[in-house]
Amino acid sequence: MKLTVQVRLLPTPVQAAALEATLHACNAAATWAGEVAFEKGVKRNFALREHVYGEIRARWGLGAQAAQHVIKKTCDAYATLKAGMRAGNLGRPGSKRYRKANEKPIVFRPEGAQPYDDRMLSWQMAERRISIWTVTGRIKDVAFTAAPEQLVTVELYRKGESDLVCREGMWFLLATCEVPEAPLNTDPHDFLGVDLGIVNIATTSDGEIMAGRELNRIRVRERTLRTKLQKKNTPSAKRRLKKRRRKEARRAKDINHKIAKRVVAEAERTGRGIALEELTGIRERVRLRKPQRATHSSWAFAQLGQFIAYKARKAGVPVVHVDPAYTSRTCAECGHIDKANRVSQAWFACRNCGFVDHADRNGSRNIRARARELWRRGAPSTAPVPPLKPRGGTGRKRHVTASDARCASPGLQSRCS
Repeated sequence: MKLTVQVRLLPTPVQAAALEATLHACNAAATWAGEVAFEKGVKRNFALREHVYGEIRARWGLGAQAAQHVIKKTCDAYATLKAGMRAGNLGRPGSKRYRKANEKPIVFRPEGAQPYDDRMLSWQMAERRISIWTVTGRIKDVAFTAAPEQLVTVELYRKGESDLVCREGMWFLLATCEVPEAPLNTDPHDFLGVDLGIVNIATTSDGEIMAGRELNRIRVRERTLRTKLQKKNTPSAKRRLKKRRRKEARRAKDINHKIAKRVVAEAERTGRGIALEELTGIRERVRLRKPQRATHSSWAFAQLGQFIAYKARKAGVPVVHVDPAYTSRTCAECGHIDKANRVSQAWFACRNCGFVDHADRNGSRNIRARARELWRRGAPSTAPVPPLKPRGGTGRKRHVTASDARCASPGLQSRCS
């Protein structure tokens, strides 16, 4: 399986200036190539190369390999845009957003990521140094650092391109690694059901609750602070906003990594598979009160699902996605379905048999039962296998396969719990 490992570069001021000039030149060339591709209607790699290759090398002083990567990056951006439009991610054809994306050429940020191959970049793992091509010539002895396990992964499994990225004044290389997968457990004796939510980020069928109250409290605090600083709109407020940018996203990502690692480790230890809900399209299906919208939009359930999926593949643990409909209203003991079963966000009480349990644990048991039935019948998961994330792009929405009745009510119910 392919993984992307982030390695931080530690360039000197002179080296950083050369790297910055390289990114600016490459992205300026890519923007110009995008305009040519748009005007001439030529958006395939080899066809576009005939129109822009010579000009890119002469005008921006790029080497042969860098020019090739710039052209390929431009064509890939148009292909991604076309796929997104076809999937409906930019609205219906003819809508304002659709026309805005379709009626103008693609523009690249000055510090957008630039791919490097082994002809332009070489690694000296023992010395923790790289040699990298720039518009001012090849720079040697650029120091880098990473966590010990990441360094081992890069040294053993790095294969293919690496992306040079500048983020908030810091320099990174995103190295592509092909990591071997453990043999898949094709005969799990059971499944570990995982109910995803907001109040409790993940609740397993074993009864373990991984709470998100602290994360939600921090999110409310950060949101309030951002609102105050945006209203103040002074230079110092803008500096503070810039300094705190992406802090909340980094915190949520770290928590999701820890939860995913814990879930996969438990499933691997006990020889079980993992059962998740297929929540694709939930934001389009749910109607919420205004105070709930920001909290619901901050719910990183897709990221957590992706982390669990790739860690499970690496460990050889099977993952099954099930239809989430009515799992919060169904009794895990007798199977009775009733909206009144859900007493509150935290508690479930069956109106038929009197069974009482934590609502999210009851939901996770129902998810586990559905996964067992799918696996027993040999039926496919309700969720398709997620594709690898495109380089420099964002994840795309997948086809909705199941309705979510639990969030139809004004309260967030357990989908949002």
